[in-house]
Amino acid sequence: MAEEQKETPKNLRVCVSGGHCDGKDPAYVEECYKLGAKIAKMGFRLDYGFSNSGVMGAVARGVIDNWRERKDKYYGEVTPIVGITTREYYDLYEKDDILRQISEVVLEDTLENRKNKLLEADIVVFAPGGVGTLDELAYDCVAMQDGFLKTKPFIMYNINGFFYHILEYLKVLASSGFAQPVPFIVVDDSEELETAFRLLRMRYNDCADAKEAYANARQLAYELPYFLKKKTDSSVHVEDIWADMKAIEATGSEEQKQALSSEIEQAYLEKEIERMYDRLAKTGRDTAIVSDKLTRLKQRKKKWK
Repeated sequence: MAEEQKETPKNLRVCVSGGHCDGKDPAYVEECYKLGAKIAKMGFRLDYGFSNSGVMGAVARGVIDNWRERKDKYYGEVTPIVGITTREYYDLYEKDDILRQISEVVLEDTLENRKNKLLEADIVVFAPGGVGTLDELAYDCVAMQDGFLKTKPFIMYNINGFFYHILEYLKVLASSGFAQPVPFIVVDDSEELETAFRLLRMRYNDCADAKEAYANARQLAYELPYFLKKKTDSSVHVEDIWADMKAIEATGSEEQKQALSSEIEQAYLEKEIERMYDRLAKTGRDTAIVSDKLTRLKQRKKKWK
């Protein structure tokens, strides 16, 4: 079954929160352009804060450059991007070729109303960014935890391990009893992101019950490495892997079900171990930075003795 044959019942809306700067590593802009391209490829719609710069501008360009070839199949008369901002921010932007192609713009009177409008999307993706991105991440977590926002899939686009420190901090908050755990779906590159998008398109359920939504997101995060491992090349389709898995769960023998369960667990553990090694490498660099700062501070202190 070709991946493009799977129709989506509606244009799922993806809210992307990320930086208005490029960042020092070109990979941030490159991968976020691919994020926009994946959104268009899936027939999703982008809800974002109306920007033509940085990683957010790259996301918008990715959508704009790729949606027209899928216009008849997925979009019809629906626009692929909704820009959501305030009048003050809207007036700051010089309208270039990107922004002029965004015909649907929503102007809210306050930043909080802008955030709430963005959170009407079905899926939320956090891309690398600065304090504004951190603000939206914290706001979304609080709104979801306190019941002001329906629990929905949150994807961390972990380009070059950008979100490792934040993810660890959020785990500390939860383990210390100061916050409820948030079921983030972590993806490391655009191919993993597309696999997550395809699974969400097949399995999306606009849950009214927060516990059910949380369980669904956790299950997807747990099973995602299995799909990544099985999808060895472009000839292997996520939808076919999903169909095979569902067939085994429904009518397979106990031996087949046990083998499937073991494969899913092994893939999950392998991915977590891989990420842990990556985190250890980053922790080593952090330790080296701290050690260097400590040495320089001691040297400065000696000068005053």
